[in-house]
Amino acid sequence: MKRIKAFAKKETVLSAAIVLALVSMVLVKPDKEYLAYMDYRTMGLLFCLMTVMAGFNRLGVFRAAGGKLLGRVSRAGCVAAVLVYLCFFFSMIITNDVALITFVPFGITVLKMAGMEAMVVPVVLLQTIGANLGSMMTPVGNPQNLYLYSRAGIPALDFVGLMMPYTLASFALLGIGLIIVGRLFRGLKRGEECREGKTCPGEKLPLGPLFTYTALFGLSICCVAHMLPWQLLLILVLAAVWMGDRSLLLAVDYSLLATFGAFFIFIGNMGRVPAFCRMLEDILNSREILTAVAASQVLSNVPAALLLSGFTDRWECLIVGTNLGGLGTLIASMASLISYKYIARLYPMYRGRYLAWFTAVNLAFLAVLLWIAL
Repeated sequence: MKRIKAFAKKETVLSAAIVLALVSMVLVKPDKEYLAYMDYRTMGLLFCLMTVMAGFNRLGVFRAAGGKLLGRVSRAGCVAAVLVYLCFFFSMIITNDVALITFVPFGITVLKMAGMEAMVVPVVLLQTIGANLGSMMTPVGNPQNLYLYSRAGIPALDFVGLMMPYTLASFALLGIGLIIVGRLFRGLKRGEECREGKTCPGEKLPLGPLFTYTALFGLSICCVAHMLPWQLLLILVLAAVWMGDRSLLLAVDYSLLATFGAFFIFIGNMGRVPAFCRMLEDILNSREILTAVAASQVLSNVPAALLLSGFTDRWECLIVGTNLGGLGTLIASMASLISYKYIARLYPMYRGRYLAWFTAVNLAFLAVLLWIAL
């Protein structure tokens, strides 16, 4: 029982998804149609992208790039801007959670070395918002985009065009936030310890693995664009990792894949319950964006996308709603928990302050972006 409680506490969303799947299996007995519930392409792509990003991360590619950029700035506002926009832009290609896993600890280290630790709360807060908002522009930016893009069947450029207004508005909102941070901490100056090359120790990146992961990432993008079968990509990624660094297979977020699987079962089963279908379709009717935002606040946006996708074909509204729904509560986007865990572990005295500011700033951003959407 203790192990079950510990697992449920650690993997709250996965546990909820499993419970929902089990309950739905009482309503719809397991049969051969269960096999058709799974979106194997999306899950295969997610696995491949997570594996490739783990490889890049292990090589230190993103930290090296960030270190080069940071070596050129010294004022508090500029340091904050680099750290935040690194998350914003990198999340478009490496996903929001990988961007946060990479650049939040990097940012905390830089702030410590630069003697700017006083602004750790606003910087990490804006890094988190930046990663969540930057990731919404591309089909590979976050898991729900990858899934909804596959379901919608729209061209990649149309997807980018759909999200571009919100991305540009987000860029501007982050800029306003950074101006405020710069003014609040304008007295801070960067220390000598944080000169170029010292934020990231200057080890050369191994060219062999770097070429391999770059090629695999390129093939992943081709697969997202439907230019390559996902089965072939999966074989190539597994073969490359098996011959190179097998430990990367342990860096994959299997709980996310399991969450997808459990929600596919729940959605598939509930789609065969007429009363539930009618109820959810009535709720969604012409209110897809607001419903997706509201559902994301309590379920988080990935499960919300999986759930609602079974009951509407207005994909553009669902894409916008689940992306904007990543703002708001701490669990609206599960990636936000990554940053919170770093703050809670390294700065326990700042937990309350971080949560308060996180909620307030997220709601402010959400209000502006919803105004644009509606």
